[in-house]
Amino acid sequence: MAEFDAKERGFYGNWNIGKYIADTIDDIKTRVKDKNVLLAMSGGVDSTVAAVLINKAVGAQLYCVFVDHGLLRKGEADLVETMCKEKFNINLIRVDAAGRFISRLAGVTDPEQKRKIIGEEFIRVFEDASKQIGDVTFFAQGTIYPDVVESGAGKSALVKTHHNVGGLPEKLGFSEIIEPLRMLYKSEVRQAGLELGVPEEIVWRPPFPGPGLAVRVLGEVTEEKLAIVREADAIFSEEIAAAGLGRNISQYFAVLTDMQSVGVGGGGRSYEKVIALRAINSSDFMTAAFSRVPYDVLERAAVRITSEIPRVNRVVYDITSKPPATIEWE
Repeated sequence: MAEFDAKERGFYGNWNIGKYIADTIDDIKTRVKDKNVLLAMSGGVDSTVAAVLINKAVGAQLYCVFVDHGLLRKGEADLVETMCKEKFNINLIRVDAAGRFISRLAGVTDPEQKRKIIGEEFIRVFEDASKQIGDVTFFAQGTIYPDVVESGAGKSALVKTHHNVGGLPEKLGFSEIIEPLRMLYKSEVRQAGLELGVPEEIVWRPPFPGPGLAVRVLGEVTEEKLAIVREADAIFSEEIAAAGLGRNISQYFAVLTDMQSVGVGGGGRSYEKVIALRAINSSDFMTAAFSRVPYDVLERAAVRITSEIPRVNRVVYDITSKPPATIEWE
């Protein structure tokens, strides 16, 4: 990492992840005192590590609201709930809000509008949850450094809006915001997670966008489309894991494109959906190169996706780096 970049983020020669964790815990204790904290738990690596870190500082004063918005990966909601409650004894409130989010997204096709709608709805859900908890002063979230840069902070140009960037929205009802990972890159967040005892299967899960599968379904988001991309993503992940490639690839996932393709199936012509697979390698997620996943792994994933998911008859592989593309398609 370039020296000027480290200094820009407030890091100097004596910085290490252990010291960062200790200093952050002390800072949170000093700021929070006897007040309560409400954390926005998305289910991804960032918010999970943030939750464990803040829990180390304030314990039972932390309330994590985990929104099951119907846009999560297969089995993710149960995995996060089990880890938080059984391993770390975190106060976790799981909110079933799938219908609420899908309804808001009906008819919406623009990626930026999707992100803004999801961000707004998250805030509304947290408002409702905080009223049930009672007196909550602090709002916490798992914002990391690339989120801040891509959202146009400082001198940076807007690439795409991250719903967890921008401070405290008006009328949120909280006095202060806590973002313990705001100055860390993804690799540093993972280091922090391992240092804090977060299970490796959580730490090494591929990063997941705040808007979830909504930005991996191109065009309008529907229950049917979500089911398709969720299953395709699970199959691709299973094949990556079976090949022992999980830690060699920074991020990998499936996208349901808004195209249809002519194919052959059941003894006749088909005209069905196209899944794109994406895998990248990156040290900081500010730039990325497409991962050269072995052809046999891609082939197994493609065969399974087209045979196990009825509405899909074609799978393509994205070989575009960042830039010019972003990691996500939307």
